[in-house]
Amino acid sequence: MVRELALAAKAASGAMRLAASRQKDAGLICIAEEIERARPDILAANALDVANADRAGMPKVTQDRLRLDEKRVAAIVAAVRAVAALPDPVGGYDKSMKRPNGLLIGIKRVPLGLVGIIYESRPNVTADAAALCLKSGNAALLRGGKEAINTNIAVVRAIQAGLARAGLPPQAVCLVEDTSRESAAQMMGLTGIIDVLIPRGGAGLIRSVVENARVPVIETGTGNCHVYVDGDADLDMALEIVVNAKVSRPSVCNAAETVLVARSAAQAFLPRMKARLDEYSVELRGCPETAAILGESVVPATREDWETEYLDFILAVRVVDGLSQAAEHINRYGTRHSEAIVTTNVLTASRFTELVDAACVYVNASTRFTDGEEFGFGGEIGISTQKLHARGPMGCEHLTTVQYVIQGEGQVR
Repeated sequence: MVRELALAAKAASGAMRLAASRQKDAGLICIAEEIERARPDILAANALDVANADRAGMPKVTQDRLRLDEKRVAAIVAAVRAVAALPDPVGGYDKSMKRPNGLLIGIKRVPLGLVGIIYESRPNVTADAAALCLKSGNAALLRGGKEAINTNIAVVRAIQAGLARAGLPPQAVCLVEDTSRESAAQMMGLTGIIDVLIPRGGAGLIRSVVENARVPVIETGTGNCHVYVDGDADLDMALEIVVNAKVSRPSVCNAAETVLVARSAAQAFLPRMKARLDEYSVELRGCPETAAILGESVVPATREDWETEYLDFILAVRVVDGLSQAAEHINRYGTRHSEAIVTTNVLTASRFTELVDAACVYVNASTRFTDGEEFGFGGEIGISTQKLHARGPMGCEHLTTVQYVIQGEGQVR
């Protein structure tokens, strides 16, 4: 069944490659309208998924990733419309050059083809991934997790209805309804059919795809993100950034998991930070120096705490000598996702961006902005933490590759 779906989506990718910009945009508008029309069905399916997850013992903070409401469905619709309004990333020439022999060499953007996405419990990914793939002239083969299967079926049904209304092949977006490990393994082996596979989810899922896939993979990363509060930080600003980065939505990959504080700022900053985070019942796991300042309520941190993406109301805290030790800690334990410094010192900020190896490096801003919509991409296919092809939030343009078009006048070599 997985292979049959993939072959159908592969065939549809040929039609999408040839679709004009206006056709693709019309298809996305129809998809947005169909999702809006199907809102009651999508919410009913989601309620069933959430109830099943609750019975299975899924933590409440993780259920937040799964849950949809009227506002979140409206946001999905708005995101699809936003993707439709973006410039078409394919067809245009990035560059052209003329060789001494008269050959004119042009480089243009073309779709990747069939994009496979294996992801977990966030149903908004279904619509985001489909919209970005379609806008960039690709087809999508989606395989979500069992936690959101009913929601995903309802969303894909609306997407396919929208494609059909626009005269585009409904099979350009296909959903693998079998959520077993075997279906994922089959997708990983579809060489020559799936052009690229993108995993999006927890560390275990990503590692499994990267280690076992025989098709090309774009690795999206887990988010063990840090905020470093420098000795020259504006502490009021630092407080707001830390609180936002940790508690605004702790279950997502751009939430902060560790705060590093320069020793010169620790006595003044840490008690204020703890008072604010106590309002949200955030558990602090700190180094001995942190515990000495904040008292027995701090759980002693272990190496595992520095390495962990909690996705929960838990924050690791370490007092460091300064910038060099902070950067050393981040490069050792971080996942190359999103890292932030809070400082009023321009030179320190610049040095931080040079020392820290990550897809996104922030100066005086929350890590929570690492997001395709926030970057103006209309949505994202994932946050790439690798360095080849794409890095950071991946939008439409990152789902294309290049084709060299060479114009001649009879030249031979």
